Order: sequence, then structure tokens, then C-alpha cells
Amino acid sequence: MSQLPMISCPLKQTNEIDWVYPLKAHIRQAYGDDPDRYTDECNTLNRLRQDMRGAGKDSAAGRDLLYRYYGQLEFLDLRFPVDENHIKISFTWLDAFTNKPISQYSLAYEKASIIFNISAVLSCHAANQNRFEDAGLKTAYHSFQAAAGMFTYINENFLHAPSTDLSRDTVKTLISIMLAQGQEVFLQKQIADDKKIGLLAKLASQASYLYGQAVEGIQENVQKGVFDKLWVQVAQVKYHYSSSLAQYYQALADDDANAHGMAIARLQAAEIDGRDALRIASAFPSSVSPNSNLNSDTGACLTDASRKHLANVQERLSAFNKDNDFIYHQTIPAETTLSVIPKLPAAKAIPVSELYQGQDIQRIIGPDIFQKLVPMSVTESASLYDEEKAKLIRAEAENVETANGEMAASLDYLKLPESLNILKGGMEQDTSADEGFRAWCDELAGHEPFGKAFEQLSADKSSINGVLDRCTKQLDMEESICEKMRSKYGADWTQQPSSRLTSTLWSDIQSYRGAINEASNSDTQLLNTARQHESDFDEMRSAGETDEADVLYQRAMQKAGASRSRGRNGVTSPASPQEGSLLDEDYGEGGTTVSDQIAKVEDLLKRLNLIKRDRMQVLKDLKEKAQGDDISNVLILNKKSIANHEPQLFQAELEKYRPHQNRLLQGTHKQTALMKDLTKAYGDLLQDKRVRSEQLRYENFTRQRNQVATKYKRVFQAFNSLVDGLVRAQSFYTEMRDTVESLEKNVETFVSNRRAEGAQLLGQIERDKANYSGGQADRERDRLRELMERMSMDPSSSPTKSSTPRPPPLTRPSQTHDLYSSKSPPPSLTNHYPKASSTPSIVPAMQSPAGLPTVNDPYNPMVYPFQSPLSPPPAGQGAYYHNHGQAPHHAYPQQTYPQNGQYPHQGYVPPPPPPGPPPSLQMNFGNPDLSHPSGPGGYAYHQPSRQNGGAATQREQHDPWAGLNAWK
Repeated sequence: MSQLPMISCPLKQTNEIDWVYPLKAHIRQAYGDDPDRYTDECNTLNRLRQDMRGAGKDSAAGRDLLYRYYGQLEFLDLRFPVDENHIKISFTWLDAFTNKPISQYSLAYEKASIIFNISAVLSCHAANQNRFEDAGLKTAYHSFQAAAGMFTYINENFLHAPSTDLSRDTVKTLISIMLAQGQEVFLQKQIADDKKIGLLAKLASQASYLYGQAVEGIQENVQKGVFDKLWVQVAQVKYHYSSSLAQYYQALADDDANAHGMAIARLQAAEIDGRDALRIASAFPSSVSPNSNLNSDTGACLTDASRKHLANVQERLSAFNKDNDFIYHQTIPAETTLSVIPKLPAAKAIPVSELYQGQDIQRIIGPDIFQKLVPMSVTESASLYDEEKAKLIRAEAENVETANGEMAASLDYLKLPESLNILKGGMEQDTSADEGFRAWCDELAGHEPFGKAFEQLSADKSSINGVLDRCTKQLDMEESICEKMRSKYGADWTQQPSSRLTSTLWSDIQSYRGAINEASNSDTQLLNTARQHESDFDEMRSAGETDEADVLYQRAMQKAGASRSRGRNGVTSPASPQEGSLLDEDYGEGGTTVSDQIAKVEDLLKRLNLIKRDRMQVLKDLKEKAQGDDISNVLILNKKSIANHEPQLFQAELEKYRPHQNRLLQGTHKQTALMKDLTKAYGDLLQDKRVRSEQLRYENFTRQRNQVATKYKRVFQAFNSLVDGLVRAQSFYTEMRDTVESLEKNVETFVSNRRAEGAQLLGQIERDKANYSGGQADRERDRLRELMERMSMDPSSSPTKSSTPRPPPLTRPSQTHDLYSSKSPPPSLTNHYPKASSTPSIVPAMQSPAGLPTVNDPYNPMVYPFQSPLSPPPAGQGAYYHNHGQAPHHAYPQQTYPQNGQYPHQGYVPPPPPPGPPPSLQMNFGNPDLSHPSGPGGYAYHQPSRQNGGAATQREQHDPWAGLNAWK
């Protein structure tokens, strides 16, 4: 029957080094001794290291060699500083898992590597034990715990690991593995001893928990390439195996407690864990790597153990189900409702100090090699004695500090001795200014008044408002002129409304005005602060310039004292200078004078100060005596007799400090008694009426002083706040001036572009009107002739059919819904100017020039440098009139009828129309009652360039806004 395999840690390998030459050189240099006297000792240490390199990994002899070498290193470390700066020896060790060589000059690295190998040997020794025997079980159990203790010592004492195998995470995982295997060995021992099933369940639950922690750590290290991946499978199999065992034994315990349904549920959970363990074990490879420290039959052993346990669980489950079905009929709970099995730890890391107890370790380590140089036993005992002395000194120092603290707290509570000096009149009521007040006055000295700064702010604010007003005026003027021209020319004025293009500009102007208004409010607050503290500023400025801070402070103290010269209800304060001194008061023969009471309090204070001084001197003497106390000779003389009686010897030696301890203790008792007397005497003194009066006078003076200091501190803070506020205000107005100037440039650019655009549009309208007037006159003449023929009374003169086609019904632009009628083809957009002989028609509005912003785009003056003749038509006015000879309704003259009900008689023939175009045709589509002024009074005639046979003619352009005053 095979036993479950165990994980063991591989050993670190090292190179050879030479101890002899470095140690001899140090003996010669540091100790001044002949190094040849220690040749044997150096060779012995060198041989110990050579023997340690060949130590077997699973033998007790190898463990003893490592123990001995490590013990001698501990002795060596007490007298030889082996590091990079002193005894420089390069220790090279290979990483136990990665085989990477790491070299250091530190003896701590050498000791840590030795301890690691001791732990590895212990783990290998435990893993190779025959655990079917009691001796093997006990050895494996102890060795796993010892290995965990040595690994723990590495983590606690060697913080900066140079290699991966000594890192905290790696060592922590190894500790978990060792403890889990120690718990497993103990569980195996209890199973073999046929212990109670409840105990076995708790032990198995703890083993499962430890293996779960080990699995997590192993997986992390496998991902880092440290551990062999087979360790993960072994730990996972044991995790599920232990969990299954815990559920199995707990099921047996539940069945004994008549919880048959609960027992079946736990057996089902045990079956699940058993199947998982068997599945992982079955996937274990047949061949293993040498770095894993596992045998080739590891997979077979795990599979065999898991299969047997699973069969046992299934057998029990079948029997329990059968009994429950036929006998108990209990409900089987779900697995998730099962309670957690309690854990019982049985394995713990054995500390290194416990490993070195007893005679065995002394036998393994042997005597100190360099005992002739420095006796190791004496050094150890002396260090222990020094620790005892340090404990005694620390305790007495804490007692002294506590006593001094209590005394200081009591005197501070009684306000002694300051209040006693006040009562004696020893402290004059000093009214001179303190350093803080003088510094405030010096800060204000030479500072100019704030009037000019506020005037500058007002000027800057007016300048900014002026710029904003100009911007507002320009935009209002531009919008007004645009709308007037739209009113005059109606639909022909296709320039886009200004309000859609200036929304961003107006928004900026409004926001800037709001910012200026808020800044104005802040300026007002600053001005109010300046006016409120103006007189105080002047006083402090003058005091600082003339170095009369004390005079100002005394004057302020006098004002404060005058305001408090009378107490409540107009009664004069008892703190009057005519009342005399407290020391001169005498209350009769039977009473104690104030001077006597004060003298008594002073005497108690002196005695307390003497006690404190004596206590500090005693503590100083105690420290000096302990520092020079060396019992090395005593330890050497009594080396054999004190082997097991060191504490008794230490106590006897520490008795020499007993007198100092007694003096300190007596001083503490005296201090307590004197503090009680002082509290009583001072309390009686404070009950005196004159003393209370003096206290009240001093409190009033202190209150006045604090009041003056608070006042001028507030003034100084107001001064600093005012200076900071003015600096921020000036910076704000400077930035705002630049901002509004940029805004003004944008407004000017926008207005200039709109002017140029309006001038081009006006020229276009004038040309269209000139082309339209000739054809309109001919049509009007024909229409009038037709009307006259219809109105003629002579039937012969009435034609049967007019030679001129009757014009179609007129439609207003507001009644046109479609851009082009379905019965008429769309007009040609290639010829914007109709010929005079053709049928007149309204010229469609041109498309928006390329590059101009739309209504929804923010204002950007950089879009306008190159303007096209016309703007896009405004919304609601962009519908075109129908073509095919239909002129707008208002383009025709109105028929004139006689007034006052007089109508023409029959046969009346109206006179022919005068030659030329009708006088009413002014192209006022928007408003027929308005007529635009001609000549320089309106828009100046602006004729853009026209193309005719490839030749262009450019007429002179005038200011398009020159005659706008006629619209007012």
C-alpha cells in the first residue's frame, strides 16, 4: 500500500569561498592580534562550509551539518563584520527554483541561504519518511512544522531578498505547503489511531483550508515561472481529497446524531470533491521533472488514493440512501445549505528559538570556534544583562517623566507661578506694542492711499462701457438701415436680417455688460471696505512711517480702558490704583495677611522645584552608572556556575541600583504630598477679597489687550484683502479691455461687410429696375388700348378677338406656395437680366454667396473679405413670382374712377395715355406708398461690373450710407 506523496523544497547550491585570508586580515587589523594563532579556527570554519555544500537533502546528517555551520555563523557575526565595507567575501548561491546565480557580500545573505537549505532538508526528510510507522509519522510531523518555522524566520528577519526563492511571496507559499502537509500527517496519525469522527472532520477541514491557501500561492508562483506546474496538481488533488474527507467524516457524525438527511447531503458533497480529486489525479503525467522533487509514481499514488476514497464514499452514500428510503424518510437538504465544518489547527510553525533548545543543538553546533578571541558565552550573557539594565532604566525614566508631567499639569491648572507674580504686583501691565503690531504698521508704512486706485478702476470701467456702447450703436444702426431698405424695396431686398447674424455679438455684449456690472459690485464692496477702515489705515500708516507704533498702541489701550473703566450698572471697577498693594494689607492680629499666604505658596513651589531638580540628577547618575557597568569579568569567573542561573545573577547585580530607585520613589511621594498642600494654600489665597479684586483687574487688562490686538489684526487683514482685491480688479479690467476691443473690431468688420453687401445689392436692384421699366411701359400702353376698345360704344370698333392675349389672373407673392408652378417650366437661371422687348418678369432672388455663414452659424467676420452681390433671401420672403409674363399685382397702375359717385356717360372714350412709362411704376414692391429718393439722397447708385462680349466696365463706387439721413 502506497502513501500519498508530499511536496518537498529543493536545495540551493553554492560556490566555494575562502574564509581564512579575510578573517586573518580582519583579526590583524581590528583586534591587533596575531592571526596565525587563529589558523586552525579559520580552517575549521572553512571546512564546515565545504561539508555543508555536500549535505544530503534527506538525511539527518545533512541537517546537522547545516545546523552546525549556521550556529558558527551566528557566533562569527558577533565579532566579525562581514559586509561590503569590512570583511568583503562574495557569497554566490543559485536560486533553488530558477538556478539563477546571485552574489552578495552580506553575511545575512549567507545565513538566509543556510536557513533556506535547512528548511528544504527538513521538508525532504519529512517527505521521505515511512508514515505507516509511528516514528515516521512523528518525524514527518515535526519536520514539516520545523521547516515552516525556519521559513517564517526568513520572512521575519530578512526583508530585502536578493533572489526569488527568498522573496516574501515565495516563502509564504512554502510555509502554507509545509503547514498543510503537517496537518495532513497529523490527520493520518489520528485516522490510524481510530479517533472520533467529529475530530477527524475538523482536522480534515483545516487541512483543506491550508491546501486551498497553498493552491493560490502555488498558482501565482507557477505563473511567475518559479514553481513547477506539477505542484499545482498535487495541491489541488489534496485540497479536494481533504475536503471530501471532511465531508465524509462529518456525514458519519451526522448519521450518528440521527441527522440522516444531512449525512446524505454531506456524502453527496464528498462524492463531488472525490470525483474532482480523481479527475485531477488521473490527468497527472507519468514523467516528472527533476525540479519538482516528486517521484515518478506520484500520479499513480494520487489516483489510487482518490479512487479508493471515492469508492468508499459512494458505498456509504448508497447505504445511507437505502436506509433513508426504507426507514428514516428524512429530507435531503441542498449542498448550499450545509453548515461549514469547524476547523481544528494541529500544525504550527515551530520558532527557531525552540529548535535551539536542549542539549542536542549544543552538541550539533559544538563549541565556539573563536572562543579565544571573544568568549561567546560571556558575550551572550552580557547582552542579556544589558537588556535587563535597559529595562530598568526605561522603567525609571518613564516614572520620572510621569511625575514631571503630573507636576507641570497641576501647576498649569493653578496658573502658577505666573498668577502669583501678578498678585504680588511683580508683573507690570505692559502697554507697549508687541512685535506683531509693529510689523503690521511697518507693512502699511509708505503705502499710498487707495483713492487713485479706485479712480483708475472707474476710468477703466467707463472706457469699457464706452466701447460696448459703440458696439451696440453700430449694430443697432446697421439693423435699422437694413430693415428700412427692406421696407422700401420689399422682396427685392434679399439681404439676410441682421438679427440672425448678430446673435453671438449681442450675446457677447450682454455677457460683458453683466461681467462689468458684477465687477462694479465688487468695486463697491472694496470701496466700502476702504472707507470703513480709512482712518485706521491712516493711523497705522503714520505710525509705521514715524516709528510711533507704541504710541498708537497705548492710545488704543487707553480707549479700550476708558470704555471699561466702569463696571456693570455704572459702578466703578474695583481695580483702582488708589487701593494700594496686596502685600500692605493687614486684616488684624487674628487673621493671616496676604503676604504670609503668598510666602507660604512660594515656599511650597520652591520645595517642589527642588524635588524635581533632585529627581533629574538622580536619574542622570543612574544612567551614567548603568552605562559604565560591565560584568564581563564576573561572568567569566562564574561561567560554569551560572550556566542555568543567569537570571539570579542578573538580579543580584541589579541590586546596586536599588538606592537610586529608592530616592526616585521617595521624591515622587514627597511631590504628591507637597502638591496637596500647595493646592490647599493657593485655594485659601484665592478666596481673599483683595486677591479676587486683583485677579479681576488683571483679567480686565488682558481683555483690553486682546481687544486691541483683535481690532488691529482685523484692520490689517482688511488691508491685505483690499490690496489683493484691487490687484485682481486691475487685472480683470485690463483683460476685459482687451476683450471688448477685440469685440469692437469684430463689430466694425461685420458692419463694413454688411455695408459692402448692401451697396452691391442696391446696384443690382437699380439695374433690374432700369431693364424692367421699358417693357412695362409697352405692356401698359397695350392694356390701356384694349380697355378703351372695350369701353367704346361703337360696335364696329369692337374686335371679336383681341390681338393681344389677355393676361392671366394676377397672384400676390404671399399667395404663391411653390417655387415653380406645375404648368410652367422653371425659369432659366443663366440669364438674370431680362431683355427690354420680352415680357417683363420679376428677377428671382440669387443664391447665397458661397462662404457666407448661415443663420445657425456663429458670427465669423473672416468669412466676409470677398462679398458676392446679394445675401440669401430672408425666411418667408424667398418665394419667387411665377414667370410667363405675370407681373406682380402692385406693378400695375390702379384704375382711376370719378369721385363723388359721378361715372362717365355712355360712349365716353378715355384719352390715350401719355407717352413713356406710367409715372406710378417705382418698383416699390414692399410698400407702394413709399418712393425712394433718387440721387445722392438715398443709396448712391452703385453699378457693378457687367460682362458683355468679354469686356467689363467698372463704375465708380460711392459710400452706400451717405444719404441715409433722408430716412429719419
